[in-house]
Amino acid sequence: MEYRTLGTTGVRVSTHCLGTMMFGGGGNADHGDCARIIHRALDAGVNFVDTADVYSDGESEEIVGEALEGRRDEVVLATKVHWEMGREVENSLRRLRTDHIDLYQIHRPEAETEIEDTLSALTDLQRAGKIRYFGSSTFSGFQIVEARWVAERRALSRFRSEQPPYSIFVRQIERDVLPVAQTYGMGVLVWSPLNRGWLTGRYRRDAFDRSPGSRAGRSYEVGAKLFDDARPEIQRKLDLVEELAKLAAEAGVSMTHLAIAFTLVHPAVTSAIIGPRTNEQLDDLLAGADVRLEPAILDAIDGLVAPGTLVDENDRGFDPWWLEADARRR
Repeated sequence: MEYRTLGTTGVRVSTHCLGTMMFGGGGNADHGDCARIIHRALDAGVNFVDTADVYSDGESEEIVGEALEGRRDEVVLATKVHWEMGREVENSLRRLRTDHIDLYQIHRPEAETEIEDTLSALTDLQRAGKIRYFGSSTFSGFQIVEARWVAERRALSRFRSEQPPYSIFVRQIERDVLPVAQTYGMGVLVWSPLNRGWLTGRYRRDAFDRSPGSRAGRSYEVGAKLFDDARPEIQRKLDLVEELAKLAAEAGVSMTHLAIAFTLVHPAVTSAIIGPRTNEQLDDLLAGADVRLEPAILDAIDGLVAPGTLVDENDRGFDPWWLEADARRR
């Protein structure tokens, strides 16, 4: 397992971060099984765990907190919040069974809240010892720059990390978010490096897995659009999967390992969030921890999906409110 420094914090984290969105009623409801997945990851060298207060309505945090009893000091523990921070941080601390959170992240930008208010509240939590560092998630480049400017002008603590969506199919952050993060010395932990399972090879023209246990079968993120093969974007993904399968075979790796390794080769990326639902999925993901891609393979990937582009707008992470009709009309 490789370790990298999270931005300029001095904190060393594993390049594979254990994401726990699939723990609880939204995925694996067996708390004991989830705990075994967490322990297995820690034993394999993973020291970075990411969750959120909204995952399974707090159940994911409860599972993580229970599983880390006696092992809390081994982990850089990250969680996310989207509503009132002062109250929600107490709930997260209680569910996680800890007295502090290592990385507290704003889950999505909010149109109604001034960034100064957000940074001020987070700075207060940091000074109170309830959080060590804080970061953003799915912020655009200009929002990260604005937050940095406000922090400097108002003598507030700043975002030390960003958590954006990033994969072979979702590369728009290469245009602005990743360069901005590098400029400001921010850590970057990317989510959905497998693009909700598309980059595992599970969805093919001759074998489109819609079983109840698959993402396509559950299809709860953005409705059925993500797996609706009547859409041209999905047809393009199906074409790309076939080409990527050939590249993976040429590189002598699985598609899953190809996809994870692709995200980690970018110099701005600190860690990729893996979100296994089963021990078998975790074993497969960890087996590719040392995979490194040759330049020729990376060039071929760029030829299929150009840098800075996005195959499907529904994978952007959130809908920019400044593009809604009310924002575009006088």
